[in-house]
Amino acid sequence: MLDPSSSEDTGGESDPEVVEEAARKPASLSGKRANSSRAGGQQRESAAPGGAAAKGARDGADAGEDEERKERERIQREEEERKTKLQIYVFVLRCIAYPFNAKQPTDMARRQQKVNKQQLQAVKERFLAFLNGETQIVADEAFCNAVRSYYEGFLKSERVSRMVQSGGCSANDFREVFKKNIERRIRSLPEIDGLSKETVLSSWIAKYDAIYRGEEDMRRQTQRAHLSAVSELILSKEQLYEMFQQILGIRKFEHQLLYNACQLDNVDEQAAQIRRELDGRLQLAEKIAREKKYPKFISADMEALYMEELRSSVNLLMANLESLPVSKGGPDFKQKLKRSPLNNSFLDIGDEGDILSKSDVVLSFTLEIVIVEVQGLKSVAPNRIVYCTMEVEGGEKLQTDQAEAARPQWETQGDFTTTHPLPSVKVKLFTESTGVLALDDKELGRVVLNPTTNGPKQAEFHRMVVAKNSQDTELKIKLAVRMDKPPNMKHSGYLYTLGQRVWKRWKKRYFVLVQVSQYTFAMCSYREKKAEPQELMQLEGYTVDYCDPQPGLQGGRVFFNAVKEGDLVMFACDDEPDRVLWVQAMYRATGQSYKPVPPLQNKTTNCRGGIQKPASPISLDPSQRQGVEELISAAPCRLDHAALFSILQKHTLQHRMNDSFSCLGWFSPGQVFVLDEYCARYGVRGCHRHLSYLKGLMDYSENNALVDPTLLHYSYAFCVSHVHGNRPDGMGTVTAEEKEQFEAIRSRLMALLDNQITHFRYCFPFGRPDGALKATLSLQERVLMKDITTPVPPVDMKNLVQRCLEKAARINYSQLMEYAQIKEDSQAAPEKRLEDMMRLGELCIDVLQQNDEHHSEGREAFSWWPELMAEHAESFLSLYRADMDGALQVQPVDSWDSFPLFQLLNNFLRTDPHLCNGTFHKHLQDLFVPLVVRYIDLMESSIAQSIHRGFEQETWQSVKSLTNNLANVPLPKVPSLPLTLPQMPSFSAPAWMGPLCENTLQGINLPDIFNGSATSEDLFWKLDALQMFVLDLHWPEPEFAKHLEQRLKLMASDMMEACVKRTKSAFDAKMQKASKSTDFRVPLSVCTMFNVLMDAKKQCSKLCVLDTGQEIDKQWQQYHSKIDVLIDESFKEMISSLISKFAGVLDGALSKLSRYDEGTFFSSFLSFTKPGMDLADTYITFIRQNQDILRDRVNDEVYVEDVFDQWYTGSMKAVCVWLTDRLDLQLHTYQLKTLIKIVKKTYRDFRLQGVLDGTLNNKSYETVYNRLTVEEATAAVKAGDGLQGISMRDSDEEDD
Repeated sequence: MLDPSSSEDTGGESDPEVVEEAARKPASLSGKRANSSRAGGQQRESAAPGGAAAKGARDGADAGEDEERKERERIQREEEERKTKLQIYVFVLRCIAYPFNAKQPTDMARRQQKVNKQQLQAVKERFLAFLNGETQIVADEAFCNAVRSYYEGFLKSERVSRMVQSGGCSANDFREVFKKNIERRIRSLPEIDGLSKETVLSSWIAKYDAIYRGEEDMRRQTQRAHLSAVSELILSKEQLYEMFQQILGIRKFEHQLLYNACQLDNVDEQAAQIRRELDGRLQLAEKIAREKKYPKFISADMEALYMEELRSSVNLLMANLESLPVSKGGPDFKQKLKRSPLNNSFLDIGDEGDILSKSDVVLSFTLEIVIVEVQGLKSVAPNRIVYCTMEVEGGEKLQTDQAEAARPQWETQGDFTTTHPLPSVKVKLFTESTGVLALDDKELGRVVLNPTTNGPKQAEFHRMVVAKNSQDTELKIKLAVRMDKPPNMKHSGYLYTLGQRVWKRWKKRYFVLVQVSQYTFAMCSYREKKAEPQELMQLEGYTVDYCDPQPGLQGGRVFFNAVKEGDLVMFACDDEPDRVLWVQAMYRATGQSYKPVPPLQNKTTNCRGGIQKPASPISLDPSQRQGVEELISAAPCRLDHAALFSILQKHTLQHRMNDSFSCLGWFSPGQVFVLDEYCARYGVRGCHRHLSYLKGLMDYSENNALVDPTLLHYSYAFCVSHVHGNRPDGMGTVTAEEKEQFEAIRSRLMALLDNQITHFRYCFPFGRPDGALKATLSLQERVLMKDITTPVPPVDMKNLVQRCLEKAARINYSQLMEYAQIKEDSQAAPEKRLEDMMRLGELCIDVLQQNDEHHSEGREAFSWWPELMAEHAESFLSLYRADMDGALQVQPVDSWDSFPLFQLLNNFLRTDPHLCNGTFHKHLQDLFVPLVVRYIDLMESSIAQSIHRGFEQETWQSVKSLTNNLANVPLPKVPSLPLTLPQMPSFSAPAWMGPLCENTLQGINLPDIFNGSATSEDLFWKLDALQMFVLDLHWPEPEFAKHLEQRLKLMASDMMEACVKRTKSAFDAKMQKASKSTDFRVPLSVCTMFNVLMDAKKQCSKLCVLDTGQEIDKQWQQYHSKIDVLIDESFKEMISSLISKFAGVLDGALSKLSRYDEGTFFSSFLSFTKPGMDLADTYITFIRQNQDILRDRVNDEVYVEDVFDQWYTGSMKAVCVWLTDRLDLQLHTYQLKTLIKIVKKTYRDFRLQGVLDGTLNNKSYETVYNRLTVEEATAAVKAGDGLQGISMRDSDEEDD
């Protein structure tokens, strides 16, 4: 067992060690130090004196030393890992700079951007805002329902949160799930003329995109996506360098030093390096063959083949190198992106950026020249006038005021502007000329200055240059020149410089650090009186740092430099503060991550006196290049490139899984290119590459990251093909290490796939990634194969998946119980337990529907997948069955609250072809058969009793006044029924009573509609509700469903027959008691009885007729015909009885007229009276009022018109018979007037009620009309105006 303080105990994760001898020495030294420390500790422990105090002090000291030793070991390990990564980066640099084996693939699938937690929350808020009506997006109810289902079922799902957290979810996944949901919904919508379902689908998708984007600026979003998608395209060398700097944690200045040291910009050097590497590999192969130090193979016969493979791989590399053109070298990566129209600053890939020209650098300075006074002026008389002029080279000239020579003081300021960083300022002193012929004033002296922005701001004396013979030898002028620094000038001053591209001679120059734009800075050197820089260097990509003085360079005391790939610029100045200012200004301009530290602060110690961890194993200082030389001079053939490649691939995969793309484990094209080139150039075996790749992918997959199983399949297929000698990459040798690692990975992969299939709902949520479940099943079958040729027996694969799905059922149900927060509590109230079962049942159905919708792709891989999924569903439902049975057992007897549970489950099960009439479905039916039968029995008894009691107490009032007072009906509440079935005293009217409810409850002005009696309406409603209830159960077993329907139809027929007979007997009794005089009015109860029969006839076709799809036997047909016949006969008898009553009234009126017959005993007495028209008026009133009653109170127009037809026909026939009996007699005037009025008014009233002309003008009417016309003419001859204007002709005229 290792000692805890041993150097072999890493104390944490670290990369595999590299087997280079030079790299092992520090570790071995560290081990020696650790062992010596441990030995010293043991000696101290043995030598320590006894005593508790001494022992405590010793323990404390040992603990401190042990902690310090562990800290040193940790720092040393990190330093070794850092050196290893730098060594790997050297090889990566060479692969990128001069590739000759691989190219960047262009056929890889583009990866989508990841959705993070913040974006998921934002998407949820946008969809919630849409559902709350807070957006401007117009949508119909169907789309809103689809969005609500998507929001509740998908966006709020915990599995989506897990998928986002794992980094495998993109916006495209969200869109595809929504598209799959709405495709199913749109297929179920009815067809609309002129609007295809494809149009609806595209419209819904467009609205979804609008909701998903929200209020984001589309231009900005597209631009951002464009910029972030660069890593998915073909990358330039510079972009590949930057990517692998991030992957391996290499700093910018380290890259620049390594780049220059490796001479990556020299094609000839790179080709020579490759030739040296290949020669070293050949020598290594010869050494292995000579010393027989072969790797351990699974067969000893592979040693010779191994040597052939080594030589052939080197020969292949030589051939690849030879095929490259000498002039160009490696590929130069000229693939470019098109310039984005959205952002013109987005540079083409491969370009170094816009090269600055001298004209791009523009500076503008403001100069203030203040002339104070002149001293030492002796050559001019005191009373002479003197003045000064001032000018800036290339600008205007200004003049001071005039002053006497005795006191030449001015305090005059002149303002100038210039573009010269080193301007020339001239100040001259003049005196006025007194000569007559003098044209110009005399110059007494001048001074020429070259100010800078760093110059003094206070006024100073300057000696003026005078003429040779002048007396003013001590002439001085006091002035101040202030030169302001423009905003884009960051620093300036004189520096010594030497560079490789610019400033190629070591000399002193005046420099200005200029900011050209927000991200562009330039170091510019200027000459005097020049606006444009002489030379300039754009600082982008450079790294600045302090350095030691360079031998051989004369001038400058302190040095600093700027380094870039292919360039090194050395600077020097005279004092340390100036150097610090320059380095700080250039550090801010380059934007480098490395912060330069002044040399005096670079060597510091930590708080405990130990040596602080160095910032980097290599130094930017050119005088300390030992680390760089060790890295670039390391012989590649002496390193274990398998271990180095494992580290490189591990960090590359880590970088890829953490970037902004939903990669699912797939490398980007640039990463694939570098890894391919590394493997080919340094001889990394393909099997080792894929084994390490599989390890990394499985690590992520076991940590709940989404990994594409197709990728696992590719790598596994390569490894298994190689191990079994199928040579996928041409390698026929198989090492024992490869075989051992493959077996370990195979076992690990088997367990991983088993776990993924078991947790398929969580490993592949909502069928994402697309096709992942199918690929996992295919990979599982491949892993089960013992070799590459023998297929797995289908039974074995099926049994394995079956076991996984059985475990999945238990896991899914337990997760569902936890999500629903339902706890098993036997003491809970029955209502609470039933409510929990309803909620749990809905969740179970959702789970099974999601399984069928999102996880049915397994059938594409195996035909038996649907069968196993059906078994999985049955296992899942069997767990629910136990809880459901327990909840139903505690329900009270004759409680119907459980019917909604049956309806919920049955509606789902009966539509599933695999679960319909399955184990759970049959158990559900067995549970509810007794309950349904018991319910129907009780309902039948209740309805029969309500008919008996109802008709005994029936008042035959219209139900219109009793709508809210119908008897209570103990029917259960079933959610999907078209009407509310009340358990409590309140009740809602059925659908066919809708107009009545609207008229009475909502106050809408509709015509009065009078239905049947309370008992009949209650009966019809109960029968309809009961049949609808049973129909909505959708009983799945055909025989029992047919039995239920027939029983309900028979019950309805029996109840209908009883209702009709009771109504008919009540009608007969009512008519017997009715009066036969003209005071008779049709009672409202009689109208209600008519309506009852009419409703019975209407309801009979719905309640008493079987579905047309069922076979109807003769007995049932005869039974139903009997009900129809009974209703029709009852109608006829009731109409005949009513017509007889009307005829009796007419007979009574005619009998009164018979008393006036000619030759009778009473006629002589009655002739002396003058009777009025009371008889005719009362009869006409009788007809009209009864017509109105029948028209208003009887609902069926057909039957009302039938009554009117028979009534009119019978009346005319009765009058005709009465007149025929008196054919030989002349009518009395009273008789004639009465009959004319009765006939005329009757004809008109019945015509207004809609009686047809054919019925109105029947033979009886014509006979009566002719007879009365003749009698009228006779009476007119005899009595003159005895008829008092009453005439049949008048009737005809009125008719016209």
